[in-house]
Amino acid sequence: MENLPIGMLAAAVGLGGGITLGLAARLGSFCTLGAIESAGFGGDQTRLRMWGIVLGVAIFATHLLAATGHVDIGATIYHQVKWNPLASVAGGLIFGYGMAMAGNCGFGALARFGGGDLRALVVVVVIAVFGFVTLNGPLAPLRVALFPQVASDGPQSYASVIGGLTGLPALGVAGAISAALIVWALTYAPLRASGVQIFWAAMAGLAIVSGLWGTAWLAAESLGQIPVEGHTFTAPLGRTLIYMMTSTSGGLSFSVGSVAGVLIGAFAGSTIKGLFRWEACEDPRELGRQVMGAALMGIGGVIAMGCSVGQGATAFATLAYSAPVTLAAICGGAMIGLTQLIRGFQPE
Repeated sequence: MENLPIGMLAAAVGLGGGITLGLAARLGSFCTLGAIESAGFGGDQTRLRMWGIVLGVAIFATHLLAATGHVDIGATIYHQVKWNPLASVAGGLIFGYGMAMAGNCGFGALARFGGGDLRALVVVVVIAVFGFVTLNGPLAPLRVALFPQVASDGPQSYASVIGGLTGLPALGVAGAISAALIVWALTYAPLRASGVQIFWAAMAGLAIVSGLWGTAWLAAESLGQIPVEGHTFTAPLGRTLIYMMTSTSGGLSFSVGSVAGVLIGAFAGSTIKGLFRWEACEDPRELGRQVMGAALMGIGGVIAMGCSVGQGATAFATLAYSAPVTLAAICGGAMIGLTQLIRGFQPE
């Protein structure tokens, strides 16, 4: 391993976790929008309760690694940048609404493209483009003016706040929160009856942790050349697209490996279940709506500093201030969008 480029090792870390997430999407039905839609309009909370397992596993494992010196939570972007509540709310609402319009988030689009859905490829590319338009392109000055990012001046973790009030160590706080989430998930009988979904929810949580653990190790080995980061699917889609076009700009990275891993895992999962098939869009209006939604996700995801996976799982695993607020805003935006779509299909 000492002879391999450090970027290739980072990509390998992302690849492993990405494959697991792709398999979880296809074999365990792990999907953010699907969870919101089935719980809000279908009366089925199974996929929503899966998030309790995902977060419970991710939070406890991340803080266990932090307590043993294997992960530096404070080195992640969610703790290095001072939390901007307005950015979390505005970016989350924009992202969530776009997710409803597009029919899936960036992670979900990758998983669907891995199953042969060519519409999802369009969504992925548009998210990538508009993410970079907002991050470094024409919209960047407006984003910086409206949602400035400044270095944090102290802990950005709920574990620190709760620990200061109760005297509990961070691992104790994380353990209590994790236990509550897992209990909440397993009190739902349909989820308890689905061992497959429980298994893949736990695996998705461990995949989130693997990104933080692997990049923390590489950050130490490379003296900071590799940042401590985790799985997220807004700006990384743009970084992967740039790498695919140039093979040099930015080089191989965790982001590239993560995106490729989800595609591979989703392809494998859909093939195992016999569900791989090529699909395309026959309705130009539907495609236009999906393109608009993808553009909004690219913009909102960059403003919020993460998507439904980046903030909703990775940042949540570190108990960052921004995570629950952004995730709630994403869910709110998605509910607004889904309600609008459902009413649009109903007779007056």
